[in-house]
Amino acid sequence: MKKVLTIAGSDCSGGAGIQADLKTFAAHCVYGMSAITALTAQNTTGVRSIHEVPANFLADQLDMIFEDIVPDAVKIGMVSSSALITTIATKLKEHGAKNIVVDPVMVATSGSKLLGDEAITALKTHLLPLGCMITPNIPEAEVLCGYQIKNPQDMERAARDIAKNLPQVSVLVKGGHLSADADDYLYTEKESRWFHAHRIDTPNTHGTGCTLSSAIACHLAADQDLFTAVQEAKAYLVGALSTGLDLGQGSGPLNHSWWTTNCRSNQL
Repeated sequence: MKKVLTIAGSDCSGGAGIQADLKTFAAHCVYGMSAITALTAQNTTGVRSIHEVPANFLADQLDMIFEDIVPDAVKIGMVSSSALITTIATKLKEHGAKNIVVDPVMVATSGSKLLGDEAITALKTHLLPLGCMITPNIPEAEVLCGYQIKNPQDMERAARDIAKNLPQVSVLVKGGHLSADADDYLYTEKESRWFHAHRIDTPNTHGTGCTLSSAIACHLAADQDLFTAVQEAKAYLVGALSTGLDLGQGSGPLNHSWWTTNCRSNQL
């Protein structure tokens, strides 16, 4: 069985973060592990408070995981401080982690800010270069490239510009914030490709970014190429959005378990 580690924050309402990642891992029939960077008090309407774990405790979590059950892939989500970012980068290099997918979480679906300003430089300098792929949405890509993204051509330009500073890191710019459709653009050093999908008409999109990046990590753990991993992960996300789960008073969660009934055939 393939093993995948998520390094992210906890969402007590279960729709995003560690909880969404572990649900996605289970749906893909991989063995999921987690290193928690922060506890958040949040639900579908927003984030009330964040309790960050000490950097030495995060380091202990990572050591205990890699010393016993070595992951085949790593997904990194919410990391809210430069100290935690540096700790993650140090430990992943120390343990020779592979197939690292970095979702540079800066803003929650509800609009709440999750990443402190002082951590952005550390993210760019220490963490993003370790990824085989990073998965920014439009607002996050704008922070990374330094200009507004208003159309598909801007998405292509942003992906190229972000990649210039990240040798050997592929950049998936997610276009869900941009247009009527959910089109994403993947830029690699050798080849680039658009992934087109119709937007699902639902307000329940809490945890979409976490879910997509976790699904990509599952497929990379199974030694699939980047393009196949993104294509399959998007198909899983479409299904999770399409099943009509309607929970909470705000932007509700996805139905991560929609694929579980087909778990045997979907095992990676």
